[in-house]
Amino acid sequence: MTKRILSGLLAGGLAALSMAAAAEGDAAAGRKTAETCLGCHAVDGYFNVYPTYHVPKVGGQSAAYIESSLKAYRDGSRKHETMNANAANLSDQDIANIAAYFASQGK
Repeated sequence: MTKRILSGLLAGGLAALSMAAAAEGDAAAGRKTAETCLGCHAVDGYFNVYPTYHVPKVGGQSAAYIESSLKAYRDGSRKHETMNANAANLSDQDIANIAAYFASQGK
């Protein structure tokens, strides 16, 4: 019985590790995916014309925060028409890659 429990725990641990590795972001791949983001989010002091608001520069931001924000834009729980449209077709891996790329940049 103990051997069966240990085998189950080992199998579960290996599955969890493989899922974590799959969700880990690749900054180089994120750079390519994030090219459309750079037009707004890499410009110091950029303001959108309508509606008027300051566009945040996201370089150096926490990867977890970027992932959380993009997923919220994708599922519509965070509202912004442009961001909702940009995030709509991103996979979880795309989001992890974009987050890794921006987190690797200086503020």
